[in-house]
Amino acid sequence: MNGTEPAIAPATPILSVNNIEVIYDHVILVLKGVSLTVPQGGITALLGANGAGKTTTLKAISNLLHAERGEVTKGSIVFEGNEVQALSPNDLVRRGCIQVMEGRHCFGHLTVEDNLMTGAFTRRDGKAAIRADLDLVYEYFPRLKVRHSSQAGYTSGGEQQMTAIGRALMSRPKMILLDEPSMGLAPQLVEEIFEIVKKLNEEQGVSFLLAEQNTNVALRFAKYGYILESGRIVLDGEASALRENEDVKEFYLGVAGEGRKSFKDVKHYKRRKRWLA
Repeated sequence: MNGTEPAIAPATPILSVNNIEVIYDHVILVLKGVSLTVPQGGITALLGANGAGKTTTLKAISNLLHAERGEVTKGSIVFEGNEVQALSPNDLVRRGCIQVMEGRHCFGHLTVEDNLMTGAFTRRDGKAAIRADLDLVYEYFPRLKVRHSSQAGYTSGGEQQMTAIGRALMSRPKMILLDEPSMGLAPQLVEEIFEIVKKLNEEQGVSFLLAEQNTNVALRFAKYGYILESGRIVLDGEASALRENEDVKEFYLGVAGEGRKSFKDVKHYKRRKRWLA
């Protein structure tokens, strides 16, 4: 024994996005060399303002770009050691990776329970297993059990977000791509939903990639974060370090740095973009 601590091996990534570019309509370059990883059993945040490219990144991973005339033209996307950018969205769901879309997208005319059951459409393991998972969803989201027979379109925004996440869980995912889960929700509901995400991660081992504008809450629940601007990753690091970064504090957490207290100063500083220099 030499008295030194053994090296800790880095967590095996469940997802690796490697230098991808995304183009819409064959001409509009939206993502420009984006690379990120999500460790097995981790919660990773993808942060940035509206229009930064967060949703496009998630859709590139989940293979939903083609529905919007977009395509990955460079780079690779590796899920559990296999390149997946050529798979259909259904095939990727069967492999264990599913996206919860921004805006929830519940089937408004169906009941909450029927919405949840649509998440099991790729499964072939029998009604008993599906019913057991439905009961598990109701354990994590007791509100949904109360509202199970209500039409989803008449439930609250928070209940619809819970339904969307619960529907994803019904596919037995290994990883969930969660797009703007806090959008349009009261702060108390946001906290409730993120606490459930944390429990699912810790108790069920589900990995999460969260695309969020609410940097403050995302960095409290994630272990690692990437900041996206104009289709590029401009900063990344441990969530605890990003919370203390002066640039992140000013532009994403609303904490002005010393000497930059006027709007004019902030505008000038934004143009300078210290991290892009």
